[in-house]
Amino acid sequence: MARSLFDLTGRSALVTGSGTGIGAAVAGALAAAGAAVLVSDVDADAASAVAQRICADGGKAESTALDVRDRAAAEAAAEHAAGLSDGVLHVLVNNAGVTAPGMFADLTDESFHRVLDIHLMGAVHCAQAALKFLPTDGRGRIINVVSSAGITGTLGQVNYSAAKASIIGFTKSLAREMARNNILVNALAPLAATKMTETIRTNEKFAENMMNRIPLKRWAEPAEVAGAFVFLASDAASYITGQVLPVDGGMVM
Repeated sequence: MARSLFDLTGRSALVTGSGTGIGAAVAGALAAAGAAVLVSDVDADAASAVAQRICADGGKAESTALDVRDRAAAEAAAEHAAGLSDGVLHVLVNNAGVTAPGMFADLTDESFHRVLDIHLMGAVHCAQAALKFLPTDGRGRIINVVSSAGITGTLGQVNYSAAKASIIGFTKSLAREMARNNILVNALAPLAATKMTETIRTNEKFAENMMNRIPLKRWAEPAEVAGAFVFLASDAASYITGQVLPVDGGMVM
């Protein structure tokens, strides 16, 4: 019974920004749980490589190039993903993201717009594109990737924190709207050793500060946070909506 709660066989998923890091791990985990996954990334070659690995491991996956700032491309990706399961898209994971760090006084309009356009508007584009394909039988899921930066703030990344905080508000409001359609919308705030966190992990001062904030005193590997996405995508989370789940070693508690 417990195992069947997490079984995603027969369902489809679209994971944005899944050519590397957490997104790639999430795509792999969803496929391992039985979902047919569309791996999407602005880097088409990276997305293709992830899809090939999933298929080599016995899963079902295809890939596509996707810049989430492009609404038409988001619509095409949603349709492609739905085609993996008889025209139904069960799970959308809005994971695509970027950082443009800098102290507030030095941040430009360009750095703000780029971060907000990819994180917030990218999530908006993909969620709207997914709407006509999401089922209303309780299996439809939108999972937005946020960060502790959007919950507690962080030094040197006001633009990133603002984007993630915006997505938290987006998640909660959308969850209220989608509840009438039996579609669940949640957010997950992971912390893992990825290319995006490399500067923090390799800079002695930044690394020490982070370790002081993480009770478990280590960075997770991407695969360690991927299971939480499977949970939110599965029947085990059928009565959860509008929530933010930190998977960060206890940093936010």
